[in-house]
Amino acid sequence: MKRLSLKLKLTLLYSFFMTLLTCAALAILFSLSNKEILASTQNTLKKQLHESLKDIEWEDGSFDLDSDFYNLDGGVYLSLYTENGDFLFGRIPYGFSLHPDFSDGQIQTLSDAEKQWYIYDLSYRLNGYGLVFVRGISSVTDAESSFRITLRFAVIVLPLLVVLTAVIGYLFTRRTLRPVRRITETVRQIQGDQDLSRRVELGKGKDEIYQLADTFDQLLTKIESAFQREQQFTSDVSHELRTPVTVILAQCDAILSDASLPAEQRVSIGLIQKKAQNMAQMISQLLLLSRADQGRQQLQPELLNLSELTEMVCEEQAMLSEEKKIAITTQIEPDLFVKVDETFYIRMLVNLISNAISYGKAGGHILVSCYEQSGFFVGQVEDDGIGIAAEDLPHIWERFYRVDSSRSASGHSGLGLSMVKWIVEAHGGTISVKSSPGEGSIFTFLLPMKAE
Repeated sequence: MKRLSLKLKLTLLYSFFMTLLTCAALAILFSLSNKEILASTQNTLKKQLHESLKDIEWEDGSFDLDSDFYNLDGGVYLSLYTENGDFLFGRIPYGFSLHPDFSDGQIQTLSDAEKQWYIYDLSYRLNGYGLVFVRGISSVTDAESSFRITLRFAVIVLPLLVVLTAVIGYLFTRRTLRPVRRITETVRQIQGDQDLSRRVELGKGKDEIYQLADTFDQLLTKIESAFQREQQFTSDVSHELRTPVTVILAQCDAILSDASLPAEQRVSIGLIQKKAQNMAQMISQLLLLSRADQGRQQLQPELLNLSELTEMVCEEQAMLSEEKKIAITTQIEPDLFVKVDETFYIRMLVNLISNAISYGKAGGHILVSCYEQSGFFVGQVEDDGIGIAAEDLPHIWERFYRVDSSRSASGHSGLGLSMVKWIVEAHGGTISVKSSPGEGSIFTFLLPMKAE
């Protein structure tokens, strides 16, 4: 049941109870109808028998019976008997072979091999003749046959009624849950394009779903406002920090240019300069991400030979990797042209390679490969470093997310991979990672190819 949608669950529940209610109503109706049919048959039998008494007369030494006595009104067979039980006149049902004793004023229920019968006897003293018996016979089986036909018809119609109930229930449930589907679609759109300005906007309504949608819109408004304030705060702080950091770096350069500076102070100033450079890099990344969040960061795409550009970046990074004695090799398919922003592509690739260097093992190896596959430019940066734990992989794209076991290297703010992800997606591509602790990581990005 957990795998079924709410719409289907409600439809099944509605259909079940409607079918149960219908079956119960039909069972009660048929039970009462059967009793009513039998009671009606008995009443008809008594009525016909009593009315038939006026059709019997004794005149001039013989019986004078009206023709109505022989009519089969209401399915009642009438017959006239002597006091001793000898048949005189009337009609007896075909195949009726029973000969019960007379029971004055009582209805007898008897059965033969084929049918069940009601038999009603009345004694009647005829003027000039004496006592006679009038017998009425009515078939219970024939009376119930019409009821059985109705019952069979109901059995045939019931499945159709169940299907009709299910269809109506489904349509009704779908219409009722339409606002819920709209809320779900709005949430998915917000997740997809990260546009907090979207609203459900169901309008005014008194039921709980409309109230939920209105509450959800109010919540989105508050979240959007808070997010905008956070973006503005990040942007403002980053702008304000750029100037003092620039001054610090300039002063460090000026002090370090003094040849008479003592060695101990030179080390201290160098440390300040290194930290200021890290801070400047983090501020730059924050400004980029802030502008990206606000939709103000524009790309300048142009058709470039990424095979050559990737090779150049790898050569530059190879000089930096020599400090940890990490070798960088390439497997690059030649002449792969893609329409990208050159500056951002270089920044993305530098971040991935520097990340592999920082978390790689001394004496390790980094492989950068590029090739075309199914209309996409595929780039990979593979290292044999310390790797990332499986529970941390979904979070590495989050800003400032750091894991002590795999991302504690100095000089890394936790913004690099967030920026890499934005750059790839801004170009219409995707990026993924595979990693095992102690074995290394493989970052793979795909960019749509633009033929020259």
